[in-house]
Amino acid sequence: MQALYLDDTLVMPVSVDLAGLRFRGFRGAADYAAIVAVIEGSKEVDGIERVSSVDDVARTYEHLVNSNPATDMSFAEVNGQVVGYSRVWWEQLVDGARLYGHFVYLLPAFRGQGIENALLVFNETRLRQIAADHPASPQYFSCWASQSETFWRALLEGAGYQAVRHGFNMVRPDLENIPDLPLPAGLELRPAHPADYRTIWEAAREAFRDHWGMVEWPEEQYAEWRELPTFMPHLWQVAWAGDEVAGMVLNFIDEAENTEYGRQRGYTETICVRRPWRRLGLARALIARSFQVLKDQGMTEAALGVDAENISGALRLYQSMGFQVVKQHTAYRKPL
Repeated sequence: MQALYLDDTLVMPVSVDLAGLRFRGFRGAADYAAIVAVIEGSKEVDGIERVSSVDDVARTYEHLVNSNPATDMSFAEVNGQVVGYSRVWWEQLVDGARLYGHFVYLLPAFRGQGIENALLVFNETRLRQIAADHPASPQYFSCWASQSETFWRALLEGAGYQAVRHGFNMVRPDLENIPDLPLPAGLELRPAHPADYRTIWEAAREAFRDHWGMVEWPEEQYAEWRELPTFMPHLWQVAWAGDEVAGMVLNFIDEAENTEYGRQRGYTETICVRRPWRRLGLARALIARSFQVLKDQGMTEAALGVDAENISGALRLYQSMGFQVVKQHTAYRKPL
């Protein structure tokens, strides 16, 4: 079963009987506004809190890795309006396996008519084509879905995907009663300067290699990281042992999101400690300092994401620091 392009038209491996429906390929930057419209038009029904702009999409697509929109995307139009789209990519895991990731976005008014199935089959067909050129290794289709994305979860489960892991979004609902926790002996905090960014990045990449499902961080990701509006080194808490990074919390504030949802939330993310400095209380001390940094910026709550089965006990650590689970996310996989 093949998905083929005829000029701009995509001949899908699954037919859908809907007047005015047409599948097509990617048209470059001209599609960015349509992508935003589909994301924004779906998020309330799907219970997803996010803010997307054309600039956000342009930045993401400028830095895509192992994904070529010209061959790895499909768009569904009804009477000339983009109502849904999909994209695929692949990733190399640290353990040698390969994940073949994909997603489907579809406006709620057009769900249940077969469009989502056609987009899903396009994704799997294209990913099998890509995987056929790769050396032998464990290969899995891979997707994430939050507990509120009932449409996406049902689509995946109906196609034979199995839940393999869970993660949580957590929120500390206030920034009061911040504990005063000392850094371990021999460590110090320093402001992050541009000359430090690469060292900090490499330290995080090393620390996260121990985590479940860890992928090899591509160089392009470093470039995109430096361009994000949430790249806020003045908020970071980085502990140094001489010239080495021992651990970090790379805090940020998403101003657009706070405006959209009427809150003052800061994020304590990229929390990691390198092996020689683990089990010394460093993460706890850096998180406490992060609370104070965010509070000084006028924030009233903090949030983060965590792997529910993290081997370092991160979930228990965050709960002990006042974070509460507010949403669950599920990783789905299916063998190719």
